[in-house]
Amino acid sequence: MTTSSELLDLSPVMPVVVLDDADVAPDVARALLAGGIGAIELTLRTPAALAAIENVATQVPDIVVGAGTVITPDQARQAADAGAGFLVTPGSTEPLLDAVTATGLPFLPGVATVSEAMRLAERGLDTLKFFPAEANGGPAALKAFGGPLPNLTFCPTGGITVANAPDYLALSNVGCVGGTWLTPKDAVASGDFATIERLAKEAAVLGG
Repeated sequence: MTTSSELLDLSPVMPVVVLDDADVAPDVARALLAGGIGAIELTLRTPAALAAIENVATQVPDIVVGAGTVITPDQARQAADAGAGFLVTPGSTEPLLDAVTATGLPFLPGVATVSEAMRLAERGLDTLKFFPAEANGGPAALKAFGGPLPNLTFCPTGGITVANAPDYLALSNVGCVGGTWLTPKDAVASGDFATIERLAKEAAVLGG
């Protein structure tokens, strides 16, 4: 099983994907994979999300599929049952942390402050999500985090684009970034998987 730290090595950009149609999920995953992206985060923001995770897990086994926007213990268990290979949370309450830990899956717990990051470090967690990244100070904030917390590695998400992603990836405490731009809604809706593959190819070489 992939560890939390290894998740950040799968590709410089973690696609953060919201799907309304579970049937299209395998095609989206295949396009990302063809573009050199090794993981996909399907967010639990729509009724189709769990089925989408299951479809990717069973039909596109070469990509690591995870569940994002996990905010309740029940969602953590449901995502694991659907075949998720990892979990991502926007924040970190104690009951949620207990639930995601109990699944046995690698996970990226969300933090926005130094105190939150320190609390997770006390639990033995060293690979975290920084969210929402741009709203919380962007690369400058994460660079500052590195001083007192040199052993923590982050996947910043929220407001990151192809334009500012390199600024994050240049930081020593950033393993990858999360972004929605790889799977534009219009491309997904129209079945324009060639565009998704092209955007994935561009993202796969960022920070390299």
